[in-house]
Amino acid sequence: MAIKSKSVANDGKRVVATEELKKWLKKFDADKDGRISKEELRQAIRSTGGRFATLKSRRGLRSADVDQDGYIGEEELDNLF
Repeated sequence: MAIKSKSVANDGKRVVATEELKKWLKKFDADKDGRISKEELRQAIRSTGGRFATLKSRRGLRSADVDQDGYIGEEELDNLF
């Protein structure tokens, strides 16, 4: 996902800026440790009505978790996009 500066795309759909998405994801940091776990990512996906949340959270963690500690840290959030 590229950084977007506008809030509505030409087709009328809402476009979310990367910083806005990061801020939204941080709301799901249940234990407030500054990292997003697979379960927290799964809850974020579910909250949007997303389907296949378990599969998507597993894939998201695998692609974003550069240091392979099982969490997506602040510096790894850009890897989700």
